[in-house]
Amino acid sequence: MSGEFTLNAETRTDLGKGASRRLRRLENRVLGIVYGGKNKPAPVTVAMNEIIKLAENEAFFTSLVDLSIDGKAQQVVVKDMQRHPAKNTIMHVDFLRVSAKTKLTMQVPLHFINEDTCHGVKIEGGTISHALNDIEVSCLPKDLPEYIEVDMAELKVGENIHLSDLALPEGVESVALSHGADHDLLVSAVNVTKGGGDEEEAAADEGEAEAEGEEESGEE
Repeated sequence: MSGEFTLNAETRTDLGKGASRRLRRLENRVLGIVYGGKNKPAPVTVAMNEIIKLAENEAFFTSLVDLSIDGKAQQVVVKDMQRHPAKNTIMHVDFLRVSAKTKLTMQVPLHFINEDTCHGVKIEGGTISHALNDIEVSCLPKDLPEYIEVDMAELKVGENIHLSDLALPEGVESVALSHGADHDLLVSAVNVTKGGGDEEEAAADEGEAEAEGEEESGEE
């Protein structure tokens, strides 16, 4: 299975701190490491402009990448990306080699749909809260999903969605659920709006009326 993304890399032979600074600042390269499988970890560099462009696409982080190292291609996935804390520039990337027959574990983003038409929001005036924005899954490389949809349309106030409620693609397993039912984490919920609701408003109006009546009696 070919990767949706392609990226060129070069083997890094000089591993000193001075060389790292030179590669980043003068040659505009991003440092990286390729690991996994039977081969040893391989230090590499990639062009800053190339990986910045790819990183703008969310799917880059959950897709197979055809990484060409010195002209030799291999398939990898992005396991980690470190950014500068202040400048937000990419500092380092970890690539994991993948095998068609070996399952991999990845964080996959959740896409919440139909929030604007959610019953608990549109009809009952509730608000949606998200406990998770991504989940950890295990699957073969060919089954790796770009994202997982969470349909909020039918949810009412007081109801919620857990990991076990998600419709995972065939061949994809939740890592948390594989540890047992007590790991069925909350994903999203529709809550009562604080300070809202007809009953609360009626109680507030009644309280204001009583207060006004007491003030008038005091003036007399």
